[in-house]
Amino acid sequence: MRTVTNARRDRPRAGAAAMLRPPREQMDRRAVPVWTIELLFLTVPVVAAAVAAYWVFTSRPVWLGVLTAGFALLLLGLAVAAPRAYHRLNRWEVTGEAVYTRTGWFTHVWRVAPMSRIQTVDTERGPVKRLFGLADVTVTTASAAGAIKIEALDHELAAELVERLTAMTQATPGDAT
Repeated sequence: MRTVTNARRDRPRAGAAAMLRPPREQMDRRAVPVWTIELLFLTVPVVAAAVAAYWVFTSRPVWLGVLTAGFALLLLGLAVAAPRAYHRLNRWEVTGEAVYTRTGWFTHVWRVAPMSRIQTVDTERGPVKRLFGLADVTVTTASAAGAIKIEALDHELAAELVERLTAMTQATPGDAT
């Protein structure tokens, strides 16, 4: 089930099957520096290319220098601020009946995967997340909407969650189709 909500009210639209409360769990605080580093890996080369293009390929008009500096500051500011906002907005929870997530900036996307629909549970740890001791858990279902991803969990909590979900789905009747 996928429910899209209004970001201002944080409640599902009229016609949703049930009123959903925000999931209880938040991602690990260590996710903020991880996401900041990952964004800086993307942002710094773009800023460097913009500055190099200004310096090498133009006659260096002042207005273009100010525009380039503003662009660079905007990108670097977003790389620092966006992870903090993302951490505050996104939530997850696992109950005996389902896996719940809520993601999104302006439009909140609620995802619910009943235990009987879960097909696989995977973990993923990239190099930066390994350095910070974090992992992502991906819950694959028989849904056309795709897998549910719970990001930035402590790697031990992620392993426990995978074991718990595996045991719960094996004990839940149904064929996950």
